[in-house]
Amino acid sequence: MTSIVFMGTPDFAANILAGVIDAGYDVKAVVTQPDRRVGRKHVLTPTPVKKVALDHGIEVLQPEKISGSPECQRVIDLQPDLIVTAAFGQFLPMKLINAAKIAAVNVHGSLLPKYRGGAPIQHAIMNGDSKTGVSIIYMVKKMDAGDILKQAEMPITSNDDAGSIFEKMSDLGRDTLLQLLPDLIAGNVHPVAQNEDEVVFSPTISPEEEELHLKQTAHQIDWQVRALRPAPGAYFKSFKGKRTKIWDVTVVDEQTDLSAGTVVEVGKHQLKVAAADGTVYQINRIQPAGKPQMDITAYLNGVGQGIKAGQELINEEND
Repeated sequence: MTSIVFMGTPDFAANILAGVIDAGYDVKAVVTQPDRRVGRKHVLTPTPVKKVALDHGIEVLQPEKISGSPECQRVIDLQPDLIVTAAFGQFLPMKLINAAKIAAVNVHGSLLPKYRGGAPIQHAIMNGDSKTGVSIIYMVKKMDAGDILKQAEMPITSNDDAGSIFEKMSDLGRDTLLQLLPDLIAGNVHPVAQNEDEVVFSPTISPEEEELHLKQTAHQIDWQVRALRPAPGAYFKSFKGKRTKIWDVTVVDEQTDLSAGTVVEVGKHQLKVAAADGTVYQINRIQPAGKPQMDITAYLNGVGQGIKAGQELINEEND
């Protein structure tokens, strides 16, 4: 039976791990991030990958940093046939990569060489891409740069956000890996080198990338809102003078001469706002500073009372 050491942390990886276990592979150990304190009560919480491993009686290793750790040596000592990583979040030292008898492979959430790095799903949505997918690659010292063993595509629809794509891509990653493994084990794979001229990087989302701006079109605002949902969320720094998160918008098929940030139309259940290039979007869900998320009707009946068409709702005077 082929032995595997699996390395990963979030739900995306946990689903893939569960698939590998269910397929009958011998998972010798799981390497995941240490337990973290979560929520307002700061409850010490195991990672999703750890939960799956414990449910199946699999050894769990949780180094703060894998390089040079006793846990790294433990994986080497296990002499696994394969090392499989998925959203692990750390670089692996070459001595660990080389410890796999057959191969060390990574399940990455993009169609490489596009979107190497820690936030490929968010960047694909934020850039308005119509499709994304998974790439399974050989692990090398350089980030997400290994030869491609298998890829699978999936669409990004106008209703998708980072949460829904993570969910669907986790299933796609699991299925694509399970299709690949028999050929990989038998040596019947045909790796394809990545074209370095087509590389696009997708680093972890920075706090600056969470801010919405008046220079953005309605489509760009929609993409950014969906890319940052369900977390951390996108916001305007000065929406009626206060920092306000925008959780859901609809791009409206109309044009306006009003300047970006100005109210185009307001009703009991509707708030349309001008964006760049004369485009218009409708705010559906909003979170004023210090308040919970609410639909636009609740907002207009409360904090947003008195908003009128033609009013400058958003400004960047302090930017």
